[in-house]
Amino acid sequence: MGGAVELRQLKTFLVVAELLSFNQAADALNFAQSTVSARIRALEEELGVPLFDRLGKKVALTEAGRIMVRYARKMADMEAETFAEVAGWEGPGGSISVRMPQSLGTYLLPRVLVRFQQQYPRVNLDINTCTFSTLKQELRSGITDMAFLLMDTIHEASLKSEILGFVNLLFICSSTAELSRRKVVRLEDMEQQTLLLPKYDCRYKSTFLQDLAELKVTPAAVLEINSIETIKACVEQGVGVTLLPEIAVQEELAQGRFASFQFEGESLETAILLILHKDKWLSQSMEAFIEEVRTCFC
Repeated sequence: MGGAVELRQLKTFLVVAELLSFNQAADALNFAQSTVSARIRALEEELGVPLFDRLGKKVALTEAGRIMVRYARKMADMEAETFAEVAGWEGPGGSISVRMPQSLGTYLLPRVLVRFQQQYPRVNLDINTCTFSTLKQELRSGITDMAFLLMDTIHEASLKSEILGFVNLLFICSSTAELSRRKVVRLEDMEQQTLLLPKYDCRYKSTFLQDLAELKVTPAAVLEINSIETIKACVEQGVGVTLLPEIAVQEELAQGRFASFQFEGESLETAILLILHKDKWLSQSMEAFIEEVRTCFC
Protein backbone atom coordinates (compact mmCIF):
# COMPACT_ATOMS: atom_id res chain seq x y z
CA MET A 1 0.00 0.00 0.00
CA GLY A 2 1.33 3.38 -0.93
CA GLY A 3 -0.41 5.94 1.27
CA ALA A 4 -2.69 5.90 4.27
CA VAL A 5 -6.34 4.94 4.41
CA GLU A 6 -8.40 7.98 5.39
CA LEU A 7 -11.17 7.84 7.97
CA ARG A 8 -13.55 9.65 5.62
CA GLN A 9 -13.05 6.84 3.10
CA LEU A 10 -13.93 4.28 5.77
CA LYS A 11 -17.05 6.18 6.82
CA THR A 12 -18.17 6.40 3.19
CA PHE A 13 -17.44 2.70 2.75
CA LEU A 14 -19.60 1.82 5.77
CA VAL A 15 -22.58 3.71 4.38
CA VAL A 16 -22.27 2.00 0.99
CA ALA A 17 -21.83 -1.37 2.73
CA GLU A 18 -25.00 -0.80 4.74
CA LEU A 19 -27.16 0.42 1.88
CA LEU A 20 -25.48 -1.64 -0.89
CA SER A 21 -26.05 1.24 -3.24
CA PHE A 22 -23.76 4.06 -4.38
CA ASN A 23 -26.78 6.22 -5.27
CA GLN A 24 -28.47 5.80 -1.90
CA ALA A 25 -25.16 6.30 -0.08
CA ALA A 26 -24.61 9.58 -1.96
CA ASP A 27 -28.09 10.77 -0.96
CA ALA A 28 -27.57 9.74 2.68
CA LEU A 29 -24.19 11.52 2.84
CA ASN A 30 -25.39 14.51 0.78
CA PHE A 31 -22.53 13.94 -1.67
CA ALA A 32 -22.41 13.64 -5.43
CA GLN A 33 -22.33 10.00 -6.52
CA SER A 34 -18.99 10.66 -8.21
CA THR A 35 -17.51 11.62 -4.81
CA VAL A 36 -18.72 8.37 -3.21
CA SER A 37 -17.43 6.31 -6.14
CA ALA A 38 -14.07 8.08 -6.05
CA ARG A 39 -13.60 7.45 -2.33
CA ILE A 40 -14.45 3.77 -2.65
CA ARG A 41 -12.18 3.39 -5.69
CA ALA A 42 -9.32 5.09 -3.84
CA LEU A 43 -9.85 2.80 -0.84
CA GLU A 44 -9.83 -0.31 -3.04
CA GLU A 45 -6.67 0.87 -4.83
CA GLU A 46 -4.98 1.51 -1.49
CA LEU A 47 -5.90 -1.96 -0.20
CA GLY A 48 -5.23 -3.68 -3.50
CA VAL A 49 -8.49 -5.68 -3.42
CA PRO A 50 -12.08 -5.04 -4.56
CA LEU A 51 -14.49 -4.41 -1.69
CA PHE A 52 -17.65 -4.59 -3.79
CA ASP A 53 -18.87 -6.64 -6.71
CA ARG A 54 -20.58 -4.29 -9.16
CA LEU A 55 -23.70 -6.01 -10.47
CA GLY A 56 -25.22 -3.42 -12.79
CA LYS A 57 -26.93 -0.86 -10.55
CA LYS A 58 -26.55 -3.17 -7.55
CA VAL A 59 -23.46 -3.87 -5.48
CA ALA A 60 -22.54 -6.70 -3.10
CA LEU A 61 -19.73 -6.99 -0.59
CA THR A 62 -16.83 -9.22 -1.53
CA GLU A 63 -15.19 -11.41 1.12
CA ALA A 64 -12.57 -8.67 1.57
CA GLY A 65 -15.40 -6.16 1.91
CA ARG A 66 -17.07 -8.16 4.66
CA ILE A 67 -13.79 -8.28 6.59
CA MET A 68 -13.27 -4.57 6.00
CA VAL A 69 -16.67 -3.76 7.54
CA ARG A 70 -15.46 -5.01 10.92
CA TYR A 71 -12.24 -2.98 10.76
CA ALA A 72 -13.98 0.15 9.51
CA ARG A 73 -16.61 0.01 12.25
CA LYS A 74 -13.92 -0.43 14.86
CA MET A 75 -11.92 2.54 13.59
CA ALA A 76 -15.00 4.77 13.44
CA ASP A 77 -15.91 3.75 16.99
CA MET A 78 -12.35 4.42 18.16
CA GLU A 79 -12.55 7.96 16.75
CA ALA A 80 -15.82 8.61 18.59
CA GLU A 81 -14.53 7.09 21.81
CA THR A 82 -11.27 9.04 21.64
CA PHE A 83 -13.13 12.35 21.28
CA ALA A 84 -15.39 11.39 24.18
CA GLU A 85 -12.43 10.51 26.41
CA VAL A 86 -10.28 13.53 25.54
CA ALA A 87 -13.09 16.07 25.57
CA GLY A 88 -14.60 14.61 28.73
CA TRP A 89 -18.04 14.20 27.22
CA GLU A 90 -20.57 12.69 29.58
CA GLY A 91 -21.48 9.07 28.90
CA PRO A 92 -18.75 7.68 26.62
CA GLY A 93 -19.85 5.70 23.58
CA GLY A 94 -17.80 3.66 21.16
CA SER A 95 -17.69 -0.13 21.12
CA ILE A 96 -15.92 -3.06 22.72
CA SER A 97 -15.11 -6.17 20.71
CA VAL A 98 -14.83 -9.33 22.81
CA ARG A 99 -14.01 -12.98 22.16
CA MET A 100 -15.52 -15.29 24.77
CA PRO A 101 -16.29 -19.02 25.03
CA GLN A 102 -19.95 -19.82 24.56
CA SER A 103 -20.23 -21.35 28.04
CA LEU A 104 -19.03 -18.13 29.71
CA GLY A 105 -21.09 -15.96 27.40
CA THR A 106 -24.29 -17.90 28.02
CA TYR A 107 -24.10 -18.58 31.73
CA LEU A 108 -22.00 -15.74 33.19
CA LEU A 109 -22.06 -12.80 30.76
CA PRO A 110 -25.68 -11.69 31.47
CA ARG A 111 -24.67 -10.88 35.06
CA VAL A 112 -21.84 -8.70 33.74
CA LEU A 113 -24.06 -6.86 31.26
CA VAL A 114 -26.73 -5.96 33.80
CA ARG A 115 -24.20 -3.96 35.81
CA PHE A 116 -22.11 -2.67 32.90
CA GLN A 117 -25.01 -1.23 30.92
CA GLN A 118 -26.17 0.75 33.94
CA GLN A 119 -22.82 2.58 33.84
CA TYR A 120 -22.26 2.72 30.07
CA PRO A 121 -25.61 2.55 28.24
CA ARG A 122 -24.14 4.06 25.04
CA VAL A 123 -21.31 1.56 24.58
CA ASN A 124 -21.86 -1.04 21.86
CA LEU A 125 -20.67 -4.60 22.47
CA ASP A 126 -19.59 -7.02 19.75
CA ILE A 127 -19.23 -10.43 21.42
CA ASN A 128 -18.21 -13.54 19.51
CA THR A 129 -17.12 -17.05 20.39
CA CYS A 130 -13.40 -17.65 20.62
CA THR A 131 -11.59 -18.79 17.48
CA PHE A 132 -8.11 -19.41 18.82
CA SER A 133 -6.40 -19.76 15.45
CA THR A 134 -7.06 -16.11 14.50
CA LEU A 135 -7.00 -14.59 17.99
CA LYS A 136 -3.40 -13.34 17.99
CA GLN A 137 -3.89 -11.48 14.70
CA GLU A 138 -7.22 -9.99 15.81
CA LEU A 139 -5.80 -8.69 19.09
CA ARG A 140 -2.75 -7.27 17.34
CA SER A 141 -4.81 -5.49 14.69
CA GLY A 142 -7.25 -4.12 17.27
CA ILE A 143 -10.34 -5.60 15.62
CA THR A 144 -10.75 -7.57 18.86
CA ASP A 145 -10.13 -5.66 22.09
CA MET A 146 -9.96 -8.53 24.54
CA ALA A 147 -10.56 -12.24 24.88
CA PHE A 148 -11.62 -14.52 27.69
CA LEU A 149 -10.45 -18.09 27.19
CA LEU A 150 -10.83 -21.37 29.04
CA MET A 151 -7.21 -22.50 29.16
CA ASP A 152 -4.41 -22.59 31.71
CA THR A 153 -1.69 -20.59 29.96
CA ILE A 154 -0.97 -18.86 26.68
CA HIS A 155 2.53 -18.59 25.24
CA GLU A 156 2.66 -15.58 22.94
CA ALA A 157 5.21 -12.80 23.44
CA SER A 158 2.82 -10.18 22.01
CA LEU A 159 -0.01 -11.08 24.40
CA LYS A 160 -0.50 -10.72 28.14
CA SER A 161 -2.84 -12.76 30.29
CA GLU A 162 -4.48 -12.70 33.71
CA ILE A 163 -6.12 -15.61 35.51
CA LEU A 164 -9.61 -14.53 36.61
CA GLY A 165 -10.63 -17.79 38.24
CA PHE A 166 -11.19 -21.46 37.58
CA VAL A 167 -14.09 -23.60 36.41
CA ASN A 168 -14.64 -27.32 36.93
CA LEU A 169 -14.95 -29.48 33.83
CA LEU A 170 -17.44 -32.34 34.00
CA PHE A 171 -18.02 -35.37 31.83
CA ILE A 172 -21.76 -35.58 31.38
CA CYS A 173 -24.11 -38.32 30.22
CA SER A 174 -27.83 -38.94 30.41
CA SER A 175 -29.05 -39.96 33.86
CA THR A 176 -30.27 -43.22 32.29
CA ALA A 177 -27.00 -44.01 30.47
CA GLU A 178 -24.99 -47.09 31.44
CA LEU A 179 -21.97 -44.92 32.27
CA SER A 180 -23.95 -43.18 35.03
CA ARG A 181 -24.04 -46.45 37.00
CA ARG A 182 -20.32 -47.17 36.88
CA LYS A 183 -18.11 -46.61 39.90
CA VAL A 184 -14.99 -46.26 37.73
CA VAL A 185 -14.77 -44.93 34.18
CA ARG A 186 -11.57 -45.16 32.16
CA LEU A 187 -10.50 -43.15 29.13
CA GLU A 188 -10.48 -46.43 27.22
CA ASP A 189 -14.25 -46.63 27.74
CA MET A 190 -14.67 -43.73 25.31
CA GLU A 191 -13.89 -46.25 22.52
CA GLN A 192 -17.56 -47.22 22.59
CA GLN A 193 -19.04 -43.75 22.97
CA THR A 194 -20.26 -40.94 20.75
CA LEU A 195 -18.66 -37.69 21.91
CA LEU A 196 -20.62 -34.45 21.61
CA LEU A 197 -18.19 -31.55 21.89
CA PRO A 198 -18.53 -27.77 21.53
CA LYS A 199 -16.96 -26.50 18.32
CA TYR A 200 -15.57 -23.25 19.70
CA ASP A 201 -15.50 -23.51 23.49
CA CYS A 202 -11.71 -23.18 23.72
CA ARG A 203 -8.85 -25.51 24.45
CA TYR A 204 -10.12 -28.12 26.89
CA LYS A 205 -11.77 -29.97 23.99
CA SER A 206 -8.53 -30.31 22.02
CA THR A 207 -6.64 -31.37 25.17
CA PHE A 208 -9.17 -34.14 25.82
CA LEU A 209 -9.02 -35.39 22.23
CA GLN A 210 -5.22 -35.34 22.38
CA ASP A 211 -5.30 -37.48 25.54
CA LEU A 212 -7.48 -40.01 23.75
CA ALA A 213 -5.19 -40.02 20.71
CA GLU A 214 -2.12 -40.68 22.86
CA LEU A 215 -3.86 -43.75 24.30
CA LYS A 216 -4.94 -44.76 20.79
CA VAL A 217 -8.58 -44.54 21.88
CA THR A 218 -10.94 -43.90 18.97
CA PRO A 219 -14.49 -42.91 19.97
CA ALA A 220 -17.41 -44.36 18.04
CA ALA A 221 -17.96 -40.85 16.64
CA VAL A 222 -17.10 -37.24 17.46
CA LEU A 223 -19.85 -34.70 16.82
CA GLU A 224 -18.71 -31.05 17.01
CA ILE A 225 -21.70 -28.77 17.49
CA ASN A 226 -21.71 -24.98 17.64
CA SER A 227 -24.36 -24.79 20.38
CA ILE A 228 -23.97 -25.92 23.96
CA GLU A 229 -27.75 -26.03 24.38
CA THR A 230 -28.00 -28.40 21.40
CA ILE A 231 -25.27 -30.60 22.89
CA LYS A 232 -27.14 -30.75 26.18
CA ALA A 233 -30.40 -31.67 24.44
CA CYS A 234 -28.62 -34.48 22.56
CA VAL A 235 -27.00 -35.80 25.75
CA GLU A 236 -30.36 -35.85 27.52
CA GLN A 237 -31.76 -37.93 24.66
CA GLY A 238 -28.92 -40.43 25.07
CA VAL A 239 -27.06 -39.58 21.86
CA GLY A 240 -23.68 -39.58 23.61
CA VAL A 241 -21.50 -38.00 26.28
CA THR A 242 -19.93 -34.56 26.55
CA LEU A 243 -17.31 -32.53 28.41
CA LEU A 244 -18.51 -29.11 29.56
CA PRO A 245 -17.80 -26.52 32.26
CA GLU A 246 -19.86 -27.19 35.38
CA ILE A 247 -21.55 -23.79 35.09
CA ALA A 248 -23.22 -24.98 31.87
CA VAL A 249 -24.89 -28.05 33.41
CA GLN A 250 -25.60 -27.14 37.04
CA GLU A 251 -29.35 -26.86 36.54
CA GLU A 252 -29.70 -30.21 34.75
CA LEU A 253 -27.56 -31.98 37.33
CA ALA A 254 -29.65 -30.56 40.17
CA GLN A 255 -32.82 -31.74 38.43
CA GLY A 256 -31.43 -35.23 37.90
CA ARG A 257 -31.60 -34.99 34.11
CA PHE A 258 -27.82 -35.48 33.73
CA ALA A 259 -25.24 -37.58 35.51
CA SER A 260 -21.56 -36.68 35.78
CA PHE A 261 -18.63 -39.06 35.93
CA GLN A 262 -14.87 -38.84 36.34
CA PHE A 263 -12.13 -40.89 34.78
CA GLU A 264 -10.76 -43.10 37.54
CA GLY A 265 -11.60 -40.45 40.14
CA GLU A 266 -9.61 -37.64 38.51
CA SER A 267 -11.32 -34.24 38.59
CA LEU A 268 -10.59 -31.62 35.94
CA GLU A 269 -10.57 -27.84 35.96
CA THR A 270 -9.39 -25.08 33.69
CA ALA A 271 -8.51 -21.43 34.23
CA ILE A 272 -10.46 -18.46 32.90
CA LEU A 273 -7.87 -16.24 31.21
CA LEU A 274 -8.22 -12.58 30.25
CA ILE A 275 -6.08 -12.05 27.12
CA LEU A 276 -4.97 -8.63 25.86
CA HIS A 277 -2.35 -7.41 23.43
CA LYS A 278 0.63 -6.22 25.47
CA ASP A 279 0.40 -2.72 23.97
CA LYS A 280 -3.39 -2.41 24.17
CA TRP A 281 -4.72 0.99 25.20
CA LEU A 282 -7.79 0.58 27.41
CA SER A 283 -10.53 3.17 27.38
CA GLN A 284 -12.55 3.96 30.47
CA SER A 285 -15.40 1.73 29.28
CA MET A 286 -13.04 -1.17 28.49
CA GLU A 287 -11.49 -0.99 31.95
CA ALA A 288 -14.97 -0.92 33.49
CA PHE A 289 -16.04 -3.95 31.46
CA ILE A 290 -12.96 -5.91 32.54
CA GLU A 291 -13.58 -5.00 36.17
CA GLU A 292 -17.17 -6.23 35.96
CA VAL A 293 -15.95 -9.49 34.44
CA ARG A 294 -13.37 -9.88 37.20
CA THR A 295 -16.05 -9.40 39.84
CA CYS A 296 -18.46 -11.85 38.22
CA PHE A 297 -16.07 -14.57 37.11
CA CYS A 298 -14.18 -14.70 40.38
